[in-house]
Amino acid sequence: MVYLEKSQPAPACLAVERTKANGDYKCGDVVKRLDEDFKSKCYLCEYKGPTTLNVEHLNPHGGDKDRKFDWNNLFLACGHCNNTKGAGYEGLLNCTDEKDRVDADIRYRFEAFPSPRVEIELVEDNHRTRTTRDLLLAVYNGTTKQKKLEATYIRDALGDEMARFYESLARYDSTEGDGEKDLLTKEIREHLDSASAFTAFKRWAVRGDERFKAAFRAYYPSFSGPSLSTRRSPRW
Repeated sequence: MVYLEKSQPAPACLAVERTKANGDYKCGDVVKRLDEDFKSKCYLCEYKGPTTLNVEHLNPHGGDKDRKFDWNNLFLACGHCNNTKGAGYEGLLNCTDEKDRVDADIRYRFEAFPSPRVEIELVEDNHRTRTTRDLLLAVYNGTTKQKKLEATYIRDALGDEMARFYESLARYDSTEGDGEKDLLTKEIREHLDSASAFTAFKRWAVRGDERFKAAFRAYYPSFSGPSLSTRRSPRW
């Protein structure tokens, strides 16, 4: 998860649909706006261009119309993540609220060997970060036979994306020519942008490597503000 700015104001149709007995929160241009806001990727697993999309409620509405038609509670999720989350997780970090520091208070790590593996660790330990971590682990590992297979596909896609990113970093590290260095800097910058697939994993890969941390810190948020808990967070 990474911070993604939610466009405002809310689509006007949501207020209209809220007054109906069977109103549709996917009305008007809601889906199009969500696709633009979330950069055509699932807000949870960060898979880019999923073939199955769901308009998801960050906080389960449970029939509450205020929550059901609240623009700020509507998110874009892939089918796998939407089904994994269901109504069982509440109090998650909000990736559209910059203060929630979704890729600073949680650490994202991918290991390719001996088999693709995802590690999600807490930087800040509180109820919301723990709940978010638990959901992300369920997403990347699966909770049923079918979801475990789906999670394998996501990890494979993550592995392919990280391999391309690591190749760019390796070429940058070994290149001395200014022209090629500039091209690679642009390429790496695009990988670190919130619109890329699996951005949180890439940003943590850079943050954890002193060779690249200083060179690219300008291309991802520093999250130097106060954290969710009273414990002081590390500055990147």
